[in-house]
Amino acid sequence: MRIKQSASREPVILLVAVAICLAVSAIDPVADRLTWFLETVPVMIGIFLLLWTRNTFPLTHLLYRLLALHALILMVGGYYTYAEVPLFNWLRDTLDLTRNHYDRVGHLAQGFIPAILTREILLRRSPLQQDGWLFLVVTSICLAFSAFYEMIEWWTALISEEAAEAFLGTQGDTWDTQWDMFLALIGALSAQRLLGRTHDRQLAKMT
Repeated sequence: MRIKQSASREPVILLVAVAICLAVSAIDPVADRLTWFLETVPVMIGIFLLLWTRNTFPLTHLLYRLLALHALILMVGGYYTYAEVPLFNWLRDTLDLTRNHYDRVGHLAQGFIPAILTREILLRRSPLQQDGWLFLVVTSICLAFSAFYEMIEWWTALISEEAAEAFLGTQGDTWDTQWDMFLALIGALSAQRLLGRTHDRQLAKMT
């Protein structure tokens, strides 16, 4: 099926918008420069990979939109630090919460968006089909990625005590690591249930 020309420009528009937002977030971030870099380096890597594979492995429009959203979440966290995002400070104070919960949003997204990315790669580059095994493998990969990211945070804290508190964003929560991985699990499960059929339809249009 031929994709309309206006739709085919959407990935480029999203990429340019993300690049502009990344540049703006680098201008005098509220967080220190090292924390900003640590939080936004996945966006930089993602932009490079999308440019590198734009012709050999173009993605569905759904996935491009989700990746742009994830990039925005990461850049906001990088600019303010996850513990100091103003809107969530206001929610904390207004609702009398114990902490700023923006990092919970980030880790939910860490399962939600990678689930669709993983699903797309597996469906297009592996023998897996739209069945229970695909659901299980996607969920397992997202959990593994979440656990690996927690180790990256741990290693960063060991290397740089200065960046540890802002980058980890535990806010005194003993169970923060477990919450992070649990929310990634919820995100991965939710993405597959909520977007699976839409994703399948967009994949079908690419064949």
